[in-house]
Amino acid sequence: MATTLETTGQLERRLNVAVPLGEIDGEVRKRLSRLAKTVKVAGFRPGHVPMKLVAQQYGPQVRSDVISDAVQKSFSDAVREQNLRVAGYPRIEPRQDGASADALEFSAVFEVYPDVALGDPAQIAIDRPQVEVTAADVDRTIEVLRKQRATWRAAARPAAQGDRAIVDFTGTIDGAEFPGGQAKDFPILLGEGRMLPEFEAALAGMSAGESKTFTLTFPADYHGKEVAGKAAQFALTLKDLTEPVLPVLDDEFARAFGVRSGRVEDLRAEVEANLRLELKRKVEGVLKDQAFGGLRSLANFPLPKSLIDIEARGMMERMARDLVQQGMKAEDLKLGPEMFRAQAENRVALGLVVGELVRVHGLAAQPEQVKAMVAESAQTYEQPEAVVRWHYEKPERLAEFEALAVERNVVDWVLARARVVDKPTTFEALMGPARGR
Repeated sequence: MATTLETTGQLERRLNVAVPLGEIDGEVRKRLSRLAKTVKVAGFRPGHVPMKLVAQQYGPQVRSDVISDAVQKSFSDAVREQNLRVAGYPRIEPRQDGASADALEFSAVFEVYPDVALGDPAQIAIDRPQVEVTAADVDRTIEVLRKQRATWRAAARPAAQGDRAIVDFTGTIDGAEFPGGQAKDFPILLGEGRMLPEFEAALAGMSAGESKTFTLTFPADYHGKEVAGKAAQFALTLKDLTEPVLPVLDDEFARAFGVRSGRVEDLRAEVEANLRLELKRKVEGVLKDQAFGGLRSLANFPLPKSLIDIEARGMMERMARDLVQQGMKAEDLKLGPEMFRAQAENRVALGLVVGELVRVHGLAAQPEQVKAMVAESAQTYEQPEAVVRWHYEKPERLAEFEALAVERNVVDWVLARARVVDKPTTFEALMGPARGR
């Protein structure tokens, strides 16, 4: 086997390979000879089929298989001899010019992994949230739990925040109705934010059975492009109005949330523990986003197009599966790999950087790390010990935790070298106001 290697781009290479036809022919004869011992042909006993007949019937397929295997083996041998790190998959092309009559010649076009050069991590700026779970946070969360268990009764007063309204409405623009502007027996929870603020403002203060008209101007960036930026007149009728009745915060309420003692103090302690775990994960996520974003900004090296293409196509296929599971028809999807290319580039770059950091600085997941993360995750279940045992029954069940441990090690490595500024904040501000609705 003769090989030559050409550099055709920053990362692209062309490997020219020539395999003597004598080797091909010899392997074809060996395989046909083995096949002749077992092949069944009408009129002949197994092992007594004439070789000429075997070659006529199976020769083309055997030769095709031998050539395919020879191409794969020759490429693998040449890559190993040249000490190449192939990224993605090679494109095999038969050689036309200069082809030899006594050799199988082909070219493999592929990319190699780049040298991962990382800038100074001290250039990365990170804001580290400084926050504690307070009694007010616990109170706010328990109020959310009470709202989830609320019952409803007729409200003998005008509509206010937190009420549930059943309405009929008809909207017109320049005297004509428009799609989506009409509804009957439509439920609205005031303050939930599903309706435009002007619509809820018009509803507030109305009583059951009351009707009114009002004008609403749709935002210029409204998702319904046919009405965006236009003024509409709405005729609104409040048909029914109910107000929430929150359950009493007592032993019965505590037991309803799995607190065996029924003590409200124990419920508060459990809520606080859950909030601390939630906060810990949120802070870790905030730090990870900043650390990985900083690493991406320092990744100044060429990226293999083949890896980006593979990643973009994989992202597209995963989204397509998710959309189909949500009820969309596959034929209605208008997805293409180019829609995911920018995100795929970031993922490929970060994957190369993280891989290099793990290799150079010994940031691989440690067994004790994985065990601690599995145990922490299991605490959200009723039988944590059984959950831990289940994960350790099969090694592949630990893969997610091993990946998370690597991410945490990389983030810690960045935090130890980046410009980190502690930023005081509150639980509510960090988690987002929508959480408390």
